Amino acid sequence: MRRRELLALLGGVAAAWPMSARPQQPMPIVGFLGVFSPAEATPLVTAFRQGLDEAGYAEDRNAVIEYRWAEKQYDRLPALAADLAARHVAVIAATGGGVAARAAKAATATIPIVFVAGDLDPVASGLVKSLNRPGGNITGITPATSFLGPKRLELLHDMIPNATAIGMLLNPNFADAETQLREAEDAARTLGMRLITLKAGSEVELDTAFASFSQQQTSALLVANDAIFLSRRDQLAALAARYAIPAIYSYREYVVAGGLISYAPSLADAYRRAGIYAGKILAGTPPQDLPVEQPTRFELVINLKTAAALGLTVPPSILARADEVIE
Repeated sequence: MRRRELLALLGGVAAAWPMSARPQQPMPIVGFLGVFSPAEATPLVTAFRQGLDEAGYAEDRNAVIEYRWAEKQYDRLPALAADLAARHVAVIAATGGGVAARAAKAATATIPIVFVAGDLDPVASGLVKSLNRPGGNITGITPATSFLGPKRLELLHDMIPNATAIGMLLNPNFADAETQLREAEDAARTLGMRLITLKAGSEVELDTAFASFSQQQTSALLVANDAIFLSRRDQLAALAARYAIPAIYSYREYVVAGGLISYAPSLADAYRRAGIYAGKILAGTPPQDLPVEQPTRFELVINLKTAAALGLTVPPSILARADEVIE
């Protein structure tokens, strides 16, 4: 057989090979670093996947997601982030707050990172150089909810105008707790209220804290923004109901669990936007070209059933501003 005929024959055979028999390009791996447990984070992971899909990448179709869960133990995050970096993932989604973002940044200076952190200032904390041009290998979404503490105190004051003593619940294991406390103290002084602070990081400590708030006859409660508190939202709502303490929280998820009122951007939307950013990075956009996104819309959510159980009448002025009312 002549050489030209042989090459033609081989070419025809190669063209006839089924696609499944050809070498496949490996799917890119997205590392997902989470503070919560898988069950607690299910709605947020769903939102992240939605964003990833909007950017052209679907889990198990043309991308793989490797999950690492801290199970509400902040001290586990550095090792989990290092493990993802060692896997040479294409991008790391550091979710659940600034503590996860810091852990991811410490683990790698080369793998792109997309954070979801509303509990710190990304620039002041050193995560990024600026919001518009973050620089380095990190960018993300900042719901900026920690800085809404003063606004939440105003809402409590409007709901309970005669309140003179307001409690504030903090997690001592959270790095940003003192910053939130200082801002709340300044706001309380402006409103003429006394702020009573208690710190709790575990289930038992939360029970003790609420009992103490009740003994000190606090009129209402501000729950600081913290991923651990969010993961224990059912317990917090139950304790507030048991001790008849009107409480305001950061995210809508608390109010769905039975909390009274919340004021913050949508957490689910922040995770969806993080998924879009992760997809853009997979498609080739450098993280430094993606500005840190800030919220443009804030949600006021009220649970009227909880208000009635507490014997509260929500002022019409607050109801008129509500984005969602749960009855």
